[in-house]
Amino acid sequence: MEPGIYTDLTNEAYHSGPGVSKSGLDLIADCPSKFLWNKQAPVDEEKTAALDMGTALHCVILEPEEFEDRFIVAPVFNGRTNEGKAAKKAFYEDCASLGKTIMTAEEGRKLKIMRESVMAHPTARWLLEEEGQNEASIYWSDEETGELCRIRPDRMISDRALIVDVKKVDDMSRFKRHIEEFRYHVQDAMYSHGFKQHFGEDATFLFLAVSSSINAGRYPVDVIDLTPDWKEAGFELFRRDLDTYHQCRTADDWMHIHTLERPRWARAA
Repeated sequence: MEPGIYTDLTNEAYHSGPGVSKSGLDLIADCPSKFLWNKQAPVDEEKTAALDMGTALHCVILEPEEFEDRFIVAPVFNGRTNEGKAAKKAFYEDCASLGKTIMTAEEGRKLKIMRESVMAHPTARWLLEEEGQNEASIYWSDEETGELCRIRPDRMISDRALIVDVKKVDDMSRFKRHIEEFRYHVQDAMYSHGFKQHFGEDATFLFLAVSSSINAGRYPVDVIDLTPDWKEAGFELFRRDLDTYHQCRTADDWMHIHTLERPRWARAA
């Protein structure tokens, strides 16, 4: 894969292809052995068939025209009657060959309201309605290590250096904690750096956060930017983890042990 931007690369090809991504660096940060394990461990396909609400939300927000090609919403079945049970069984059997993810009627109803909630937010609506590009993949060779790096922004606005990343959150009040827990600040740093490597200009990175939990009868929506010190901390972690990846790959050394620290609550007991 040569450095550049690719607009027709499938999600599957991106994730299975060459180069190191932010999710790969997350594994490196946890324990480098997990990076190789993640590539080689078998996947239980039956357990991955269940609906990923985050994936469905991304689709209905960023690519609503593709939603019906990838998902199908089941009607309401009366599970208390034999007729209802038979209708549900027949429906799932009929859908088995379609290759689509099946959503329950309740999941479909909730997803529709969550999308409408996003479009009711003026800034979020502007970010989605401005001319832009969704799910483009950017590759570059890191100047310090020579490693091929890759990013796949959810959305880039065409006439300005602006990256938008959609996040489903269980509780909007916990998003600040999620930034550290899921290393969203590292994603901010890596994506902004990759954007500059390709386009030659600094980008503004924004999170479009959508809550899946009700607050006062609504699903909260927020557009979030991180402070410069948070972005700087993310960049330092990005550089640290990329350097570790480079050392492991060039030495072909993936033998590492995950050391656990005693939790603070245990020390206080």
